[in-house]
Amino acid sequence: MSNLVIGIEGLVGSGKTSICRELLKYIPNSIILHGGNIYRAIVYAMMNSGTQLNKIKKESKNMDVMKIINLLGIQIKLENRETVIYINDKKINEEELQSEKSSMAVSIVSNVADNTNLYKFGKKIIDTYKQNYNVILSSRDIVKMYPEVDYHFFIYASLDERIRRKCIQYNGELNEKEVRENIKKRDELQEKSGFYKIYDITQKIDVTNCSIKEGAQKIFNNIKLEIMQ
Repeated sequence: MSNLVIGIEGLVGSGKTSICRELLKYIPNSIILHGGNIYRAIVYAMMNSGTQLNKIKKESKNMDVMKIINLLGIQIKLENRETVIYINDKKINEEELQSEKSSMAVSIVSNVADNTNLYKFGKKIIDTYKQNYNVILSSRDIVKMYPEVDYHFFIYASLDERIRRKCIQYNGELNEKEVRENIKKRDELQEKSGFYKIYDITQKIDVTNCSIKEGAQKIFNNIKLEIMQ
């Protein structure tokens, strides 16, 4: 049997990344491809090179992904069964890529960007990894980027629960009111970008009252028969 691509999308703060990591324990010969971090790396690198957000928004409309990736020295590597980002041979800490500032900037840019070239680039990466692994793809707009996806799950939780989880993640950097406003703003931008679209293939998974392990088990229960064949 050929390897699978299992797409995982979700609302901001629903625990998507943690659930993907838990799935590594269930799915044999699997890796996590953090597709969203490719976009984050581009915006992060541009911001840290001194480029203003308004200029990034303008340039993203006609973004030559490969040119920018090469220019900024962005590399995608596989370490400990997960993709990681290097910029100019320096590994970028995931906390930096996932910071509230970076996350908001990505949501703003993705709302105006033409993602055609980025999706072509992403599809090539997925196809490359699929040759050797079952790919757990954590990203946005998965079905549009990779129509051949074998499974597509959309993880969601109540707003209050997502706020609680993000407050834990930010560890006091933002208060509850700020977290609430940021999540609602990012939700709005994601919806406008079309990233919360539900397709015929999509299976919606409510993790409001689930631990990370329970959320991963819900997903695995829908794929394990094929995985174990």
